[in-house]
Amino acid sequence: MTVVLTGRDLLRDDVVRVARGGERVELASAAADRMATARSVVEERLAAGDQIYGSSTAAGVLKRTGLDTAESATYSNRVVRQHLVGQGADAPPDVVRATMIRLANGFASGYPGVRPLLAQRLIDALNDGTSPRIRILGSVGQSDLAQMADLAAGLFDGVTLEPGEGLALVSSNSFSSGAATLAVDDAWTLLATAEVAGALSLEALVANLDGLHPGIEDAHPHRGLRTSLANLRRLLDGSALHTPGTARALQDPLSFRTLPHQLGACRDAFDHTDTLLAVELNGSQGNPIVLVEERRVVPTANFESLPLSSALDYLRIAFASLLASSSERSVKLLESPWSGLPTGLASSGDPGDPGLSYLGIAAQSMAAEARLLAAPVSFELVSTAHAEGIEDRMSLAPLAGRRLAEMTLLGARVVAIELAVATQAIDLRALPARGVGTEIAAATVRRHVPFLARDATVPDLESLVDAVRRRAFSRSDPSPAGPDATYIDR
Repeated sequence: MTVVLTGRDLLRDDVVRVARGGERVELASAAADRMATARSVVEERLAAGDQIYGSSTAAGVLKRTGLDTAESATYSNRVVRQHLVGQGADAPPDVVRATMIRLANGFASGYPGVRPLLAQRLIDALNDGTSPRIRILGSVGQSDLAQMADLAAGLFDGVTLEPGEGLALVSSNSFSSGAATLAVDDAWTLLATAEVAGALSLEALVANLDGLHPGIEDAHPHRGLRTSLANLRRLLDGSALHTPGTARALQDPLSFRTLPHQLGACRDAFDHTDTLLAVELNGSQGNPIVLVEERRVVPTANFESLPLSSALDYLRIAFASLLASSSERSVKLLESPWSGLPTGLASSGDPGDPGLSYLGIAAQSMAAEARLLAAPVSFELVSTAHAEGIEDRMSLAPLAGRRLAEMTLLGARVVAIELAVATQAIDLRALPARGVGTEIAAATVRRHVPFLARDATVPDLESLVDAVRRRAFSRSDPSPAGPDATYIDR
C-alpha cells in the first residue's frame, strides 16, 4: 500500500513501512496545491519588501545581515553548505529514510513555504532507494541542522534553491523525529515481547495467579495496568496454575508479583510518547512558517523539541525498570532456592553442572547497561554564548532517540534470555497444562533454542534475539498457520 503524504496524517506505522519495508510514497495533489499557494505568499511578501528570516536575511549568528536580490538568489544553496558540520558515524539507512519521509511530510503541510519540487525530490529518492549519508552527531535538538544539511547536500546538489528553501531544508527536527519513530516502534515490540516472556516466567515459577485477578485493575485503575492484566490472563488461560493449591507460594518475589504493574507503567509511558510523536510527525518544526489565510510569514520557535525529548526520557526510564526485573526473573529461575528446580535448570542431575546459570550474568550485564541509558538528557544545559546569546537552548532530542534505540537492542537480548530460561524451566516442570498463549510462545522459543540436555553446550541465542526483533512474539493475532504469534492486545 502506497503512503500518501498530506502533511497532516502521517503515522508511525507509515514511517516504519517506508523506512524499513521500502513502501512507495506519493504526494497528495491537495498537498502540492497547498505548497504552491504557500510559496506564492513567500514570493508576495518578499516582493513587498518584508524582512523574512532566512529569505531576505541570513540565518543564525548572521541574522541581522540583509540580503540583496543577488545574494538572496544564492544564499539558500550556501546555507546548506555552511551547515555541513556533522560528525561521527553514518546513520543507518532506515533512519535516513525515516528522516526523508518526515521532512517531505513537513513540506507537504505548506507551512515551510517551499515549492512542491522539494517534497517530490525527497519522495523520488525514497522510491528509487537513494540513501544519502547523514552523520549522527552534531545536533543539539533545536533543529537538526548538521544532519539536515547532510541530507540536503546529498539530495539537492545541483538544484537551484529559491529564497528560504535552504533554511527550510536544514531547519527542522526531521532527523530526531524519524529516528525516534523507529526507536519507539522497536520499543513497542520489546514491550509486547516482555509481556509474553513475563507470562512464561510466571508459569515457570509456578506463580500465584491471584496477582492477575480482575479486581486489581478496578482497585488501581491505570489504563496500562488494565491492558497488561488482560493480556497476561489471556496468555495463561488454561494453564495448570489456575488449579487451586498449585501455586508454590502465597507471595512471589516482587519481580514476578509486580509484573503487570511494570508492564502497565511501560504501556502508559509508551502511549504518552506515541501520542507526542504523532504530533511531531505532522506538526510544523521550522522557522519561519507561512500562514496562507493571513498572507503572512511569521517567525516561530517550532523547532523546540522538548515534548519529544522529555517523552523519550520518560519512556527509557520506564523500560529500564522493566528490563531490570526481566533479568531478575531469569536469575531467580536459575537459582534452585527460588525455582525449586536444579541449579541453572540443568537436566543432567549432576550437581556440578551449571546449566544455563551464566546466562543470568549476561542478562544482568545488559540490563545494567540499559539502566545507564535511561539517564534523562532533555534538561541538559548549553552555553549562552553562541549566536550572540540567542541560541541558548538544547533538548538533545537526537540523543534521546538514539539512547532509546540502543536500549531496545539491549532489551531484546535481555528478554530473549528470559524467554529461553523460562521455557527451559517449564519443560523441566512438565506441567499438566500450559496456557494457550504460553504454549505458543514456548513452541516459538524451541524453534530457535533447543532444550538444554545433559552435557550440552549453552545454546547460542542469536536466532532467538532476531526472532524477538522480527516480532515473532508480539503480533496482534494468533496465526493458525504456525506458532509465530501470541495473544497480545495493543
